[in-house]
Amino acid sequence: MTNRKWKISEALFWASSFLNTKTTAPELLLAHLLRLDRTQLLSNLRETCPDDIIEQFQELMTRHKLGLPVQYLIGEEHFYGRSFLVNKSVLIPRPETEELVQLMLQKMTARFYKKQTITGCDVGTGSGVIAITLACEAKKLEMTATDISKDALQVAKQNAERLNATNVTFVHGDLLYPVISKRNRFDIIVSNPPYIETNAISKLDVNVRAHEPHLALDGGKDGYAIYRKLIRQLPEVINEQAIIGFEVGVGQSKTVAALLHEQFPDANIETTVDINGKDRIVSAEIGFYR
Repeated sequence: MTNRKWKISEALFWASSFLNTKTTAPELLLAHLLRLDRTQLLSNLRETCPDDIIEQFQELMTRHKLGLPVQYLIGEEHFYGRSFLVNKSVLIPRPETEELVQLMLQKMTARFYKKQTITGCDVGTGSGVIAITLACEAKKLEMTATDISKDALQVAKQNAERLNATNVTFVHGDLLYPVISKRNRFDIIVSNPPYIETNAISKLDVNVRAHEPHLALDGGKDGYAIYRKLIRQLPEVINEQAIIGFEVGVGQSKTVAALLHEQFPDANIETTVDINGKDRIVSAEIGFYR
């Protein structure tokens, strides 16, 4: 890099050449360093960047090129219109999970519109995006969020505090065990559990396998270990009428639906495809008239 002052546009051009790929990472990183949003950044391309910002930008771009996800570098990711803190203790939220939240909100509104208070549990909450978003979108919803990772729960609690999600309670423990022990009952159970086959983790993109927590990825030998365990626990925590919503890996919907049907033969079980046409969500409505 020369001593000549660089404009925002020149810094972005350098980063694009450095990465040798088309990505929004340079814009996100530079906007973060300049304390601008992406729109503001692109509206000020001819403005000059301070030297210290350029140095930090180059350092972050080097780390990103080595595989560190941009979300961990800037410490946040957007989900359902809100900014959530993320670090290496939690998975980076994916856009597909927003569709799970949207579906649960729709089903909850249709089925529980007469209830003054709705109770829900997000199992394996991670950064808390599902529980917190549901709680922020539906004020009469009282959410409980569980996770086996204390570090993940710390991130989730920080997100709830900064987003003023006072109607979320966080509980440490494995899947539904901590709420079973308290004899809690819920109208809604939602989860995006680990569903990657153990042997397939090594084949994931380096950004994922080298940096995101394997605890939140590993679904056992066939990818269904957590679903089996979780579905067996459901009768102990759901009310007579309840809605279950799971995110699943591509191609897993039939097996997860079958596991739910085995546990709840009278339930209305549906598979929902995501915006890319891939089977992504399996839901069950239990105790309702069809």
